[in-house]
Amino acid sequence: MEYGQPEWSTKRISRVLHGTIMLNEREMEKGFELLDAVWAAGITSFDTAALYGGGTCERVLGRWMEERGVREEAFVLGKSCHHSGDRKRVTSFDIAADLADSLARQRAGCHDLHLLHRDDPDVEVGIIVDALNEQLDAGRIRAFGGSNWTTSRIEAANEYAHKKGLTGFVASSPNYSLADEKEVPWEGCLSISGPGKADDRAWYASQKMPLFTWSSIARGFFSGQLTRDNAESLRGEMDGSSVTSYWHEDNWQRLDRVHELAAEKGTSVAQIALAWVLQDPELDIYALVGARTPAEADNNTAVFDIALSSQERDWLDLRRDDR
Repeated sequence: MEYGQPEWSTKRISRVLHGTIMLNEREMEKGFELLDAVWAAGITSFDTAALYGGGTCERVLGRWMEERGVREEAFVLGKSCHHSGDRKRVTSFDIAADLADSLARQRAGCHDLHLLHRDDPDVEVGIIVDALNEQLDAGRIRAFGGSNWTTSRIEAANEYAHKKGLTGFVASSPNYSLADEKEVPWEGCLSISGPGKADDRAWYASQKMPLFTWSSIARGFFSGQLTRDNAESLRGEMDGSSVTSYWHEDNWQRLDRVHELAAEKGTSVAQIALAWVLQDPELDIYALVGARTPAEADNNTAVFDIALSSQERDWLDLRRDDR
């Protein structure tokens, strides 16, 4: 496992964060066994959200951290303000309410990093920055950022913070994978993948802003189960958003090349796809990944034993014809 430690963090952060959406209180023992395996694999950082499982995921994680005595070492990324079916929820009230509920469920005093799960461009960015600084000053969060926020909104937030002498956004959580996303998988998602998002990636590189990226295997496109030849037979089993977002010729070419390279290196398709994200030479990447079994947790950490040359990275991304 590899670790990083941005200047705003008091803790080391594992470059792979374990997503907790699979945890539930009905299978507490199973959840504890999984979290034990994740921790043993060197993954000491966890991705949570007020939305996940109606709170049950956070309760399992909180109880596990408390019973294992690892709360001070573990790094917890929490999220608030996901929209509901009734309204957009990026308000000072929702930030405070979601955060209070999450901390209670996690049996914690603060989040090491708190992200707004969604943005609402109709809300003045200064209102949001003020609300987040209030939580920061109260000690309920140690740093904050945005998930699925545009670079222009983050830049505006940080310009406001600078003018007011406040703390700004220090991290972002967009989608990033080898696949070029042709359509958003669901409303409100934001990706920095593909040739069309080069300017966004350049902005993050210029800011040296840590990125907590999600869906490295493109909603199962790089799971290893899918190939160009068996796609139609698996269409009914695949997430519909994966089909509309990723089933396009340039991505099939990328998938063909990932299969080829994985076979040569004796590793899996998913590991090559994750390694491609983590080894981006320009960006400060921490990948949010899910593991449902101890074996999957070990596979996620094994990516750090895979070396991709710059030629291989470019070849996988169709930027060159040879490697």
